[in-house]
Amino acid sequence: WSTAVCIYNFLLLTLLPWKEVLKKKVGKKCSCSSARVKALLIDSIPIIKWLPRYQFKDWIIGDAMSGLIVGILLVPQSIAYSLLAEQDPIYGLYTSFFASIIYTLLGTSRHISVGIFGVLCLLVGQVVDRELTLAGYPSDTNQTTLGNVDNSTGPICDRSCYAIMVAATLTFTAGVLMGLLQVGFVSVYLSDSLLSGFATGASLTILTSQIKYLLGLHLPRVQGWGSLIKTWISLFKNLGHTNLCDLITSVLCLLVLVPTKELNDRFKAKLKAPIPFELFVVIAATLASHFGQFEETYGSNVAGNIPTGFMPPQLPNWSLIPNIAVDAFSIAIVGFAITVSLSEMFAKKHGYMVDPNQEMYAIGFCNIIPSFFRCFTTSAALTKTLVKESTGCQTQISGLVTALALLLVLLVIAPAFYSLQKCVLAVIIVVNLRGALRKFGDIPQMWRVNRLDAIIWLITMATSALVNTELGLLVGVLGSAFCVLGRTQSVQDLASYKGCQSQAEVAVFRYEAPIYYANQALFKKSLYRHVGLDPVKEKARRRKLDKQRNQKQEGEDQKQEMDVSTNVYLLQHNSLHKLVIDCSPVLFLDTAGVNALKEVCKDYKELGVNVLLARCNTSVIDSLRRGGYYDPKKGIKDIQFHTLSDAVSYAKSLKSQNGDCDTVV
Repeated sequence: WSTAVCIYNFLLLTLLPWKEVLKKKVGKKCSCSSARVKALLIDSIPIIKWLPRYQFKDWIIGDAMSGLIVGILLVPQSIAYSLLAEQDPIYGLYTSFFASIIYTLLGTSRHISVGIFGVLCLLVGQVVDRELTLAGYPSDTNQTTLGNVDNSTGPICDRSCYAIMVAATLTFTAGVLMGLLQVGFVSVYLSDSLLSGFATGASLTILTSQIKYLLGLHLPRVQGWGSLIKTWISLFKNLGHTNLCDLITSVLCLLVLVPTKELNDRFKAKLKAPIPFELFVVIAATLASHFGQFEETYGSNVAGNIPTGFMPPQLPNWSLIPNIAVDAFSIAIVGFAITVSLSEMFAKKHGYMVDPNQEMYAIGFCNIIPSFFRCFTTSAALTKTLVKESTGCQTQISGLVTALALLLVLLVIAPAFYSLQKCVLAVIIVVNLRGALRKFGDIPQMWRVNRLDAIIWLITMATSALVNTELGLLVGVLGSAFCVLGRTQSVQDLASYKGCQSQAEVAVFRYEAPIYYANQALFKKSLYRHVGLDPVKEKARRRKLDKQRNQKQEGEDQKQEMDVSTNVYLLQHNSLHKLVIDCSPVLFLDTAGVNALKEVCKDYKELGVNVLLARCNTSVIDSLRRGGYYDPKKGIKDIQFHTLSDAVSYAKSLKSQNGDCDTVV
């Protein structure tokens, strides 16, 4: 009966037109039913799945407390990081508000806080400043100044309007790359040392960019390579124009925030929630600036008018996308890498699972949807995630509470921050860089643990800080790739293993990498060097001596002398009759790798040395078989064992000059 069914299916497939078969298969895959729609909806919007199981009595207090505290902390930080992204303060509040809501609906991590992240704000600010310059806007922040933008088809766009247009378009493009095109898979190739070095280098750039606000200087942002060094040169040249009011305010805020932040860190285990000293400083500084009339009397640079409510949505500027696509790509990679690493770290700590694919969609739509409401790029933020965890967060509902707190500020409180000095916002940014800058103290430990990772960290950090931020990411990726290639081209010596002993007449060689086109030459070179017998050189020596022997006929004594010299090299290796190659670290072979092993077997066979491949995995065995390595006619047998000791014992049992090449697994 089964045979008849198979024949029927075969005839059905061969007789029916291929278009009809394809149509049936596509129709089956694309069929729409209520069950499929429900499953797709649950997979796409995870809150539908977990919200009905929400344990209100047990979880609501922790979610409400953590969400409220994060919302309070986000108010000053959102306003401050808007400065870094070259935006008005209101747009930072918009960004944090929309990101909190959307991730609650689409995210699978219960603990991470999605919002403004300093490194991404730096990247956004660099792009915005570049595009403002190209559009003809001056470097100052005069909101009424117009650029060379064609406004014939719409309302007049001043500097602030064009800045958020660029940022929103950049955010939309990055969101599409993350959520729809799913380029986040590239982040798999970003090592922890690379990301840490990139973040530290970017932190140095952020610190440098905020010094002008701490001193009250009106300097344009430096673009291009070497911006950090150029910025410091510009700062030293303009020290004489320092605003004393801003400088004194900056020093006082630093004297308050640095020790209080340290106290929060030191006593975080005893405190139910971190004390929001940043908010206290912002309130005190705003009141002092307002009643002291710092802007009118001393010329301090203040936040300015912060409107209430929401502005109508607007489409991205499609014409800008070709200019910012490369920048959006690097932003997408960094944002996704940070988000996924944090979500997986906290999920593992608390014993639940996150879906990386869904996280890709979530962080993508956390950028796509808000980009229509004048927001800039977001990702997970470590400091606020730690605050959520430490204050009892249980589910994503805490994100909704955070959004409600921000909504209150947007609708009622925002205009009260008009007199807040920008130097206070710069102090908040600088103080929050402490964690990244402390990585410099970890360099000796990194060097002791793994020198290659330490080198990658140093190269990425130095390039990001001293040359260019985006270039630092690229250099770090290339450096990591070269380190991986270097690690695949190394060999382990006997001295690397303790307690190992050599065997008479048998040499064991272990290569700690796959054998493929990039390292097959080095594999052979390492093998010949460590075994001490290079078959290529030995055969060349023999041919040369044979040629000399044929040319010279100088008597029996000279002939005997020539024979002795011919065998001098072989006499040094007369104890080597078997060579066992331990292939357990060899994960795969390509065509070049198979051919390299063929050459090794053939060359050693001509010298009377047996070659055996030990402990090959199934992938390597399949590659050897498909590549024609086994050839019983040429004496290459397929004999399989499971341990290296069995392979050595088998090698000893063979006759010393049979010249066979076997495979021992």
